[in-house]
Amino acid sequence: MTHGHEKSDPAIVATKPTNKAGQLAAEPVERRAGTEGNADQQSTRRAQDRESVSQALDRVRQAARQRRKEKFTALFHHLSLPMLRTAFFALKREAAPGVDGLTWQDYEADLDRRIEDLHTRVQRGAYRAQPSRRRYIPKQDGRQRPLAVAALEDKIVQRATVAVLNAIYEEDFLGFSYGFRPGRSQHEALDALIVGITRTKVNYILDADIRSFFDEVSQQWLVRFLEHRIADPRIIRLIQKWLKAGVLEDGVVTVSEKGTGQGSVASPLLANVYLHYVVDLWAERWRRREATGDVVIVRYADDIVVGFQHEADARRFWDAMRARLAEFALSLHPEKTRLIEFGRFAAVTRAKRGLGKPETFNFLGFKLICGTSRSGKFLLRRKTRRDRMRAKLREVKEELRRRMHQPIPEQGRWLRQVVTGFFRLSRRANQQRGAEHLPVLCRGPMAALPAAAQPEGPHHVAAGNEAG
Repeated sequence: MTHGHEKSDPAIVATKPTNKAGQLAAEPVERRAGTEGNADQQSTRRAQDRESVSQALDRVRQAARQRRKEKFTALFHHLSLPMLRTAFFALKREAAPGVDGLTWQDYEADLDRRIEDLHTRVQRGAYRAQPSRRRYIPKQDGRQRPLAVAALEDKIVQRATVAVLNAIYEEDFLGFSYGFRPGRSQHEALDALIVGITRTKVNYILDADIRSFFDEVSQQWLVRFLEHRIADPRIIRLIQKWLKAGVLEDGVVTVSEKGTGQGSVASPLLANVYLHYVVDLWAERWRRREATGDVVIVRYADDIVVGFQHEADARRFWDAMRARLAEFALSLHPEKTRLIEFGRFAAVTRAKRGLGKPETFNFLGFKLICGTSRSGKFLLRRKTRRDRMRAKLREVKEELRRRMHQPIPEQGRWLRQVVTGFFRLSRRANQQRGAEHLPVLCRGPMAALPAAAQPEGPHHVAAGNEAG
């Protein structure tokens, strides 16, 4: 995901450094006002923080893996000084400031004092979330996407909390969930979908679009879902503070009972938790109990694509999914959600009925097309959507205009990177990937695939009305 102007930071989990931290370096000269030692000391302390954070998260992760149904009652102490410092350095330096007006560089100038003060307020319950600043960014279709730009300290606390919760939920999330998860990318989601379509008997595709998902999430249901695994009331109250902080727009703060604040650091994880219980566990259970043929599914955040062997299964799933979402304050977009004939045998069966070529559908910025190779075999092709291409060309044009006073060789190096990256992406897009990219739900042929291709994570449905 690219980070343009006015975009907030994505969720990032701190990782363990490869080298051990060394001894603190000696300060050879008198310190200047506002500094905390030389670069070696700063680097050493950051490495020590990462080591401490990594060990703490490993313990949480191991407990979550070993005790799938256990509720965590003591997580708040993990929001430590090292965790908050690590979270700060994981933020995007150029991210837009929130209502506090603080930039990353402003906060770093007096980092130790500010982080210690923030840690104290968080631990004694005096931390108060500030309203997010409303900003809009253009979408490819010409509309505006609303973003919630959080204050810098809210970003820090959210990033630290997300790191702790990710250690738990990464053990729970199913394998066909890709969006905004550590170590998972759009390309892997596309690869999984392509392998699922080409290696199973998929004949129909349900391209499902949840209407205004990030704005319609029920906060009440979200908290109930979180409480399936999180029994530390201080963590729950912290999340509720962010949800209730509201959004500042044109001098007016608006607080809603719905939504997760798209653009905030915590929003992607909260969205995945919501859809894990509303869609993922339900879809896995439906496939196991109701499907009569092969079923594959790939979900990237609120973008869901489901492949079916039989049209009857597809239509029953569509009806059931519509009812399921309605139970949790969500709905499918009536115009963007559609069922099409698509797959290895779609062109042949349509030709027998006197119909034209199979329809195409869009997923993660690509148009997927039923094609054939030079030898006449089925080949699923994907190419960049025209609207995305036009938007990207506009961005390149604006950036070249901004760089017009730079030396020609420097402009050429930048443009070469852009063009090379595009062609590398296009070349990758039309390569058929192996079965290792298939963490999708499936029946029948799935049993013959390697274990690495099986869905990851627990496949049980949690008890209680919220989960089922």
